[in-house]
Amino acid sequence: MLWSTPALVLSVGAVIAAVLAIRLDAKGPRSAFRIVKPLTTALIIAAAALAPVPVPAVYKTLILAGLAFSLLGDYALALAEKWFQAGLAAFLIAQVFYILAFKPSPGYPVSVSVFLPFILFGLLMFFILRPGLGPLKLPVFVYIAAITVMAGFAACRFVDRGGTKPLLAFAGAILFLISDSVLAYDRFGRKIGPAQIIILGTYFPAQLLIALSV
Repeated sequence: MLWSTPALVLSVGAVIAAVLAIRLDAKGPRSAFRIVKPLTTALIIAAAALAPVPVPAVYKTLILAGLAFSLLGDYALALAEKWFQAGLAAFLIAQVFYILAFKPSPGYPVSVSVFLPFILFGLLMFFILRPGLGPLKLPVFVYIAAITVMAGFAACRFVDRGGTKPLLAFAGAILFLISDSVLAYDRFGRKIGPAQIIILGTYFPAQLLIALSV
């Protein structure tokens, strides 16, 4: 069995909480959203924590660390605007842990043909966002670099190894990249009408898929 029964139950709970969080974000009240969004991530963390460990224990530890810092980022971004940079920093640390989890093992060199498109995408995103970044140019550049490396490593890991769990991690990484790209474009580029639905509708599945890759 790929996942334990408690992990599956918690995953279902996370999906329900995610749907509620998206609705609260759109309709309010905002105070409830500030509770339900971190709660969703906490349920995802619990699902990963209770999963069996057919993968190396260090992989599970790194994923849990990434999820934990994502929870801090969720909480910071749900607060006032002044906490945006703190949220960005928390998610940057989360990406570092995911990079360490997905990085190629000895004997599995990075495939340039798989990795390069992610780097090009990251450079394109920074080029598009650059005019609106102001003093955040460097932090956003570092974050874009981190998330594109994370997604590129996840892609290379799946191509090299195959299997269900590497596929889940790869799918989660792609959704995470989409979520943050839409968030960044909506914030620093042009406003997108349904941006929040897209952002949260890809973010929660991204984290859940990464958690289920444990």
